[in-house]
Amino acid sequence: MEQFFLLVFLALGGSAVAGSVRVVNQGNEALVERLGSYNKKMQPGLNFVLPFLDKVVYRETIREKVLDIPPQKCITRDNVGIEVDAVVYWRIVDMEKAWYKVENLQSAMVNLVLTQIRSEMGQLELDQTFTARSQINELLLQDLDVSTDPWGVKVTRVELRDIIPSQAVREAMELQMSAERRKRASILTSEGDRESAVNSARGKADAQLLDAEARQKSVILQAEAEQKAIVLKAQAERQQQVLRAQAIAESAEIISQKIKTNPEAKKAVEVLFALGYLDMGTAIGKSDSSKVIFIDPRTIPAALEGIRSVVSDVSTGSNPQ
Repeated sequence: MEQFFLLVFLALGGSAVAGSVRVVNQGNEALVERLGSYNKKMQPGLNFVLPFLDKVVYRETIREKVLDIPPQKCITRDNVGIEVDAVVYWRIVDMEKAWYKVENLQSAMVNLVLTQIRSEMGQLELDQTFTARSQINELLLQDLDVSTDPWGVKVTRVELRDIIPSQAVREAMELQMSAERRKRASILTSEGDRESAVNSARGKADAQLLDAEARQKSVILQAEAEQKAIVLKAQAERQQQVLRAQAIAESAEIISQKIKTNPEAKKAVEVLFALGYLDMGTAIGKSDSSKVIFIDPRTIPAALEGIRSVVSDVSTGSNPQ
């Protein structure tokens, strides 16, 4: 009998010793109550409790967790119904508050996030919910972080995933976007036509200006060329007259010398003068301004006699007594 009681005592003692040892994994914490009141918090590693007196009432991780918020119907400030879902990243920073300050922490977190989402969406119009998503996330983070602080919870990040309007609103938005695209296309087309017309007008004006400048330069160059041609022609005529005068002077000098040395040369000179007189008449007859020329044959001997007297005067003047 004594051996039986000894075995029972050893069994109870062994179970009591085994029940006093608790192992907490890394990243977790546990709360211990003694006789119904909070006693201590067990840290990761080996921990000891009093058998039959201490009780582990709450064991939870202190690592960051993800809370998936289901789609929730909301009404925007302009009375448009939408569905919004989100994800919340959070972790427990005070295990005692998380257990004793709120019952069913995760359910409380979900309801609090849904309430905050409805509140923020009700302050915005539909268009703002799409364009100001990052601002909404920041506001939700600030509000949730303040609200969950008494629970020993730290909200690290809030992200809205989908904002889905109703089917009727989506169809109206598609029609609006289609009309806006057509409007932009019409504006771009009209602007393109206007720029094309402006460019065409500028091109025509530039072409006309260049054409006028070209004609002006052409007229100037033509006038300069004509002026140079007139100057060159006048210079050529003057030079020709000078050369002709020099030739006449030289020929007169040669004739004078011949008459001095050869008295018989007078007759040759008379013949030359007579031929010149006849050539002059021929040239006058060929002129465009003279169509008819009258020559009295009886004047020819008189003209020759006049030429003979000129030659005689020349020869006489060259041999003074």
